[in-house]
Amino acid sequence: MSEQTRVRADDPFGGRQPTIHEQRAGQPWDASYLDGPAPWDVGQPQPAVARLASEGAFSGTVLDAGCGTGDNALHIAALSVPVLGVDVAETALSIAGKRAAERGLDAEFVLADALGLDGLGQTFLTVLDCALFHVFRGRGAARVRGELGGRNRAWRALHLLCFGDAGTHIGPHPVAQRDLRGAFKPSSGWSTASIDPDRLLSRFAPQGMPAWRARIERV
Repeated sequence: MSEQTRVRADDPFGGRQPTIHEQRAGQPWDASYLDGPAPWDVGQPQPAVARLASEGAFSGTVLDAGCGTGDNALHIAALSVPVLGVDVAETALSIAGKRAAERGLDAEFVLADALGLDGLGQTFLTVLDCALFHVFRGRGAARVRGELGGRNRAWRALHLLCFGDAGTHIGPHPVAQRDLRGAFKPSSGWSTASIDPDRLLSRFAPQGMPAWRARIERV
C-alpha cells in the first residue's frame, strides 16, 4: 500500500479527500465493512445494473469505480465481460476478490482512489459508477467526473446510478437531475444521452430509493 492510501491514526483517510459519507461518519469507507455488511451491500447486483447488463450495455474491459464487495462487477463478469473493480475499502476488495476466485470469473479488484485513477494504466470501453458520484460535491464531484473520463481511457459510455431528489423516501446525498446534467456538459466534451428515474436498493430500503440512471457519452 502506498503512503497516500495507508490509513494512519492521525489521518484515517490516508491523505485523500474524504467523501460526504466519510465526513459525516468520521471514519473511512473500510470501517463500514468491519462489522458485517454495509448498508449498501445488498448481496446482489443492483437491478438497474442487471438490466443494463442484459441489454448488452457493458462491452470491452469495464471499469467499476467504487465497486465495494463486487456484486455488480461479478454479475457483469459472469457474462464473459472482463471487469476491473476499484475501491478505497480494502475489506470490501478482499471479499470481492475471494468471490471472483470462487466463481472463476474474469474480474480483478484493486485498491484505488476514485480521485486518482490515472495510475491504473489501462483503457476501458465502458465505465460503471453505481452510487459513487453522489458522495462527492463541488470540486470533488468535478474531480471524480474528470477521473472517470480521463483522456487516457477510450471509453464509449459511462453508466451512472445515483440517488435522486424526486419522489418519497429520498436516500442520502440526493442529486438533482439538473445538477447531474450540468456536471456533464457538452461544452466540456460530454453528452448526456439519457437520464431516467430508477431505484437504488439498500439493506434499509429493500424496495429501493429514488435514483437517476444516466448514460453519458463523449461528444
